[in-house]
Amino acid sequence: MSAQSPIDQIAERVERLLVRHEEIQRTNTLLQEQLEALTRERDALKSRLAAARTRIDAVLERLPVDPPQDPATP
Repeated sequence: MSAQSPIDQIAERVERLLVRHEEIQRTNTLLQEQLEALTRERDALKSRLAAARTRIDAVLERLPVDPPQDPATP
């Protein structure tokens, strides 16, 4: 095995760092895409929840306030 000069060692290290940097950038891009998809899904679910709450509130408003009294109970 031949000894590398300091310049060659630095160049090899820089190349490895560049490759790693590119990998991290790709991973970051994928994570950003996933985050955006999850944000859209969360927002859609929040919207559906709000709509469901509105429907439930409307149903509750139509219910009688006092339940009808059973004439058999004292």
